[in-house]
Amino acid sequence: MTQALRAALTGLVAALTALVLAACAGPAARVSPVGQPSAQTYGGAELTQPYTMPDATFTDSAGRPFNLRTGTDKPVLVVFFGYTFCPDICKATMSDRASAMNRVTPETRAEVQVLLITVDPERDTPEVLQKYLARMDPSFIGLTAPLEQTERVARSMGVAIEGTTKTADGGYEVTHSTQVIAFGADRKGRLVWTQGTAIGTYADDLDTFAAAQG
Repeated sequence: MTQALRAALTGLVAALTALVLAACAGPAARVSPVGQPSAQTYGGAELTQPYTMPDATFTDSAGRPFNLRTGTDKPVLVVFFGYTFCPDICKATMSDRASAMNRVTPETRAEVQVLLITVDPERDTPEVLQKYLARMDPSFIGLTAPLEQTERVARSMGVAIEGTTKTADGGYEVTHSTQVIAFGADRKGRLVWTQGTAIGTYADDLDTFAAAQG
């Protein structure tokens, strides 16, 4: 690798990391660097040390138990931690996921399950999650659990949840990092997208990633 190429890759990793540190509210959430840019295969970043999906059970948006490892037989899980009362970033992120799913091939769509894990279980009941996601894509599943469990699961995926910030109207916003993570059939998280990723990039990456699951 030439010195120029090494410098370019280093700069790209730094940029990806900075984007992951963005939060929905308040000071930036702190997480570790996501991994290496994938110039040839993906528009997102491939993790140098893949995350292992925890054996954790949540309540889904239909009110049923959902285990992260076994809750679906679809080979690809796309995971985002957010909440329905988020004023901007979460809605934009989930809307982009919906648009990307409308661009992938029918074969890919049949193999991908998108999950929204709420970081605001006090307000995000299963009913609230179901209504919220139905407006974007009815196939999306919302998950809720006690906050302590959600925080443990989030940390295992490199996602930070840093508490709440009061708003002028008496409500609150939740500070959390905003990366989206793709897990494969082996339930290893191998691909990360950061805030601002283009919809076309998501769609292309999902087609490639789903095809690689065998």
